[in-house]
Amino acid sequence: MKNKFNFIIALLFIIGIISGCGTDEANKETSENGNTKIDTLNVSFVPSRDPEEIVTATEPLKGLLKDELGNLGFDVENVEINVGTTYEAVGEALSAGTADVGLIPGGTYVLYEDGAEVILTATRAALSNDSDNPKEWNDNKPTEGLEDKQATYYRGLFIAGPSKKGKELADKINNGEELTWEDLNSANWAVQSTSSSSGYIYPTLWLQDKFGKSITDLDNVVQANGYGDSFAKLAAEQVDIMVAYADARRDNVDKWTGDFSRTASIWDETNVIGVTQPIFNDTVSVSKNSENMSDDLKKALQDAFINIAQKEEGKEVISIYSHEGYQKAKASDYDGERDAQEFLKGLKN
Repeated sequence: MKNKFNFIIALLFIIGIISGCGTDEANKETSENGNTKIDTLNVSFVPSRDPEEIVTATEPLKGLLKDELGNLGFDVENVEINVGTTYEAVGEALSAGTADVGLIPGGTYVLYEDGAEVILTATRAALSNDSDNPKEWNDNKPTEGLEDKQATYYRGLFIAGPSKKGKELADKINNGEELTWEDLNSANWAVQSTSSSSGYIYPTLWLQDKFGKSITDLDNVVQANGYGDSFAKLAAEQVDIMVAYADARRDNVDKWTGDFSRTASIWDETNVIGVTQPIFNDTVSVSKNSENMSDDLKKALQDAFINIAQKEEGKEVISIYSHEGYQKAKASDYDGERDAQEFLKGLKN
């Protein structure tokens, strides 16, 4: 009898454990309309532009996300938006679960994919230039967006500025000459953090392909605080070369003659001296460790961002990153980025 009693107790205990192992969704609080309640959804952006500019431009995203997610089964009380101090800071926040959603480059996603999952890739307007020959970018300035064509990749550019050295390097390219390692190593450079695709990773691959060298082999390099900071340094002739995404100059046309106090246009005073291989576009990634995250919420976020990108107010918000739309993504889309990361690890070892 005692053994039978003990068996029943053990069975009830096991049933209790199994009952407690249901989906997270089952344990979440629901609204009267049947929607799942979320107190706060944390969205983080990388500092590829001035942080205050990003925060201001993305303020409407709070209401847009609330409305879209509400129609997709989730009532979100608060949407908090912040800009990480570095690209890595956003990756770490996703890994820790303190950020639910991150708009991050492919390089940052791959670096932190143990804690982050890609759900969308951005589409951008294709550009009027897409050559791997830098002279063609200079012969066909200014670079313009093509309204009738979208692209899932972009290129990184090596941009020479108005300093004496910058002009010297640009003249060689525009005269059809090849740059040497000595040419590049004698210049002052501005780069981004090590997980930035167009600001570090792909320029390093380009240097390796051309010269068997890396950014870490350059004698004079500073890490800028975003691309705006790089352009400020280039305009002030503190650096001769910066690396950036292909339409970065379009984003800084007004600042060049305004905030940066140059008298001639950015197209007159800058030239391309190198072009990277294609880089797969930015991601919308979610945390694997967020208490809010579930398969249903991931799907809702995919649909929400796609819908937002089709609205005029939404288009204005996502234009801060030159995004024009989103398509659903899978991890294998970024296999090229993984190859790049593996290559960079080898350079450090």
